[in-house]
Amino acid sequence: MAIDLSETLVIGISATALFDLSVADGVFNQQRKNDPDSAMEHYRRYMLENESQPLLDGTGMPLVKALLALNDHKKADDPQPIVEVVVISRNSPETGYRVLKEIRRRGLNITRSAFTAGEAVTHYLDAFYVDLFLTTNEDDAQRVIDTNQCAAAVMRPPPTQAFQCTETQVRFAFDGDAVIFDDTSELINQTHGLDAFHQSEDERQDIPLEPGPHAKLLIKLSKIQERLPGRIEYSPVRIALITARNSPAEMRVIKTLRNWGVYVDEIFFLGGLQKARFLKAFNPHIFFDDQDAHLDPAASDVPSAKVLYRSTSALNAVMHDKIRQKNKSQPD
Repeated sequence: MAIDLSETLVIGISATALFDLSVADGVFNQQRKNDPDSAMEHYRRYMLENESQPLLDGTGMPLVKALLALNDHKKADDPQPIVEVVVISRNSPETGYRVLKEIRRRGLNITRSAFTAGEAVTHYLDAFYVDLFLTTNEDDAQRVIDTNQCAAAVMRPPPTQAFQCTETQVRFAFDGDAVIFDDTSELINQTHGLDAFHQSEDERQDIPLEPGPHAKLLIKLSKIQERLPGRIEYSPVRIALITARNSPAEMRVIKTLRNWGVYVDEIFFLGGLQKARFLKAFNPHIFFDDQDAHLDPAASDVPSAKVLYRSTSALNAVMHDKIRQKNKSQPD
């Protein structure tokens, strides 16, 4: 009988997003500088020699543990898991052994995995029914975003400050424009200014925003909330939308979520206030944003991940041009 995961939230995660493999990556990158031909063999030998050494948490570990715990809330007559986590890694099966061994050592309920020995892992996301792919490889994340396979994000390094997440909920924090919603409105903001953006959003407040790269994930999370027992207000899945929007650009957001049939627990319309201050209070297991200006201050306190623009996006070109102009203005 075929397994049906259509109602299950499936998270695909790379080994480097699940565990801290920065030392191993450093060994490979240093050897590649010294002798590219022997770098892979050097890395393989390092992993084999250290395969009994425990691994530290990667940025995605708190999220994975919290998500897997949701399966404890499954109704007795519900045949499918609420959450499935799949490790999808560019490691070879041999070097990936250390990852599998660490999963067993920790008792994580992760039973499916793929190791591609350097080949792109994105070909296999559809086959695994992945709803969200978390990786530290920007090329892989860009390929997923460009092909619209599923939600994807590039994980920042783990928080440098002590991160104590709640054990009774899994908390998601999303930016709005270019993450949950498409980048059309943000493009107006970046090219015509804030006043034009406010006027446009107020005039179009009854026209739903178009879905962005993480819209399907948000809708899937909303369905997961409905599967869980108890009232949705007390769900073990809590969702926050943290956006730089403010009045008069707020109504369109709420009306869009209503149009999609999505329940969001908390919304913050910050109007330029620093998101990191609110994220530290909300304390999410993961924060998704498209702009480094928001991610850089937040990543030291909460697990954070960057949502990339499509390569063909006009906003992508505008933002890259702004970065180039900023770099030119910096003194040598």
